[in-house]
Amino acid sequence: MHHRVSPTETIRGEIDAVFAQGRPLADCLEDVARLGARLIIQSALEAEVDEFLGRARYRRADATLAEQDDEDQAVAEEAAQAVRPGHRNGHREVTVKTTSGPMKIKKPKLRGTTEKFASRLFGATVTRTHALESLVIASFVRGLSTRDVTNTLAEALGSDAALSKSTVSSICQNIRGEYDSWRQRDLSGITLDYLFIDASHFRMHPNAPAEPVLAAWGIDTDGKPVFIGLEAAGSESHDAWADFLQGLLDRGLTPPLLVISDGGAGLISACEAVLGRSLRQRCLIHKCRNVTSKVSRHDLAEVKKQFWEIFDTADLGLPPGQRLVEAVQSRIDTFAAKWEKSYPSAVKSLLTDRSSLTSYLRFPVLHHKRIRHSNFIERTFGETRRRVKVIGRFPGETSCVSLAFAVLDRAATGWRGFTMTPPALRHLEGMRRDLFHPAPADVIHLAPHDHKPVTEAA
Repeated sequence: MHHRVSPTETIRGEIDAVFAQGRPLADCLEDVARLGARLIIQSALEAEVDEFLGRARYRRADATLAEQDDEDQAVAEEAAQAVRPGHRNGHREVTVKTTSGPMKIKKPKLRGTTEKFASRLFGATVTRTHALESLVIASFVRGLSTRDVTNTLAEALGSDAALSKSTVSSICQNIRGEYDSWRQRDLSGITLDYLFIDASHFRMHPNAPAEPVLAAWGIDTDGKPVFIGLEAAGSESHDAWADFLQGLLDRGLTPPLLVISDGGAGLISACEAVLGRSLRQRCLIHKCRNVTSKVSRHDLAEVKKQFWEIFDTADLGLPPGQRLVEAVQSRIDTFAAKWEKSYPSAVKSLLTDRSSLTSYLRFPVLHHKRIRHSNFIERTFGETRRRVKVIGRFPGETSCVSLAFAVLDRAATGWRGFTMTPPALRHLEGMRRDLFHPAPADVIHLAPHDHKPVTEAA
């Protein structure tokens, strides 16, 4: 007799098949995440149908009632009320729209029922869900530090929604192993033009404030994005950032031409100490937030508009370099003069570390809009925070860093690189010579952090 395989069993088989292929973990994660989402959604629908009909799959109504103890009349009557007429009649493929894209699942078809079945999770027609997606995320997060994925799903949806222990164990162990290997790998073969560094805070320990996870990635000399480093820290102090950056250099990383970051004092001092020859760019989006946070709502739109006009250089017609830097610095002075009386604290914020606001103007014009801010790293950290939000805090540091690595490493495969034209390559190579291989003592070169022409004494 032909045995029909349920949709949930089919999906479980697909998950096991992914791990059996021997592919690298980074290639498997996206497939497993999507299959896990399908499994939970499919299991939830099946469970709702079981509840609606009052019996499980392949169970007949009369058989269900016959199993009740005849001596327990109350139980028998309750069972009779719970069992509805009707039966399953296959499945219909439908599409669930999730934040990670459309997903195909099989909605059970019912025949002979006196009432129309409507899913409480999805409505009469399955079109969109966020609740189930949150369960997937919560399960994934808990699974990185414990073997509680099955418990998470069982608590919410019943035992039918649980992933197998072997699948959970494979995910946990592989992610940790991949991260341990990745964080110790040799970086001597990587030369960066641009390095983005930032931190995101997560709750890792009971009754403790959120703690930072430090991250770094950049663009290499071929214009390709590279995920470089990830590490938990107790704070964003100078020592924490200096140890993090020095660790990258100790593993062979060549110092970048430009470091893009926010304005944290510990981060800035660590960059100047460890990456002293690299130029530093202050994230303009962070600086704009700092400035506008000190402006009244009445003038907010105008101040924000004029802030970004400072750095709109299309009308200047100047090539990248010192003249362009001076032109924009002059605009900063004009902005400060206009708003100083009304908003002295906002102007003070703008003028603080002002030289680092225009470092990007020394680089190829086609790169300007992407190297003047750190949103390149912020957006991807946002994905990690979104996954964590549903549970509040991690069970520990290992779980936190493992999830951040899993999300960022997977996201790295989709990062957009930089266009490297022959003129841009020549420009960047010239800057590398000026910064790291200084010309003779009587030749003008760029000082790393004051970004002004300096003539060395003979």
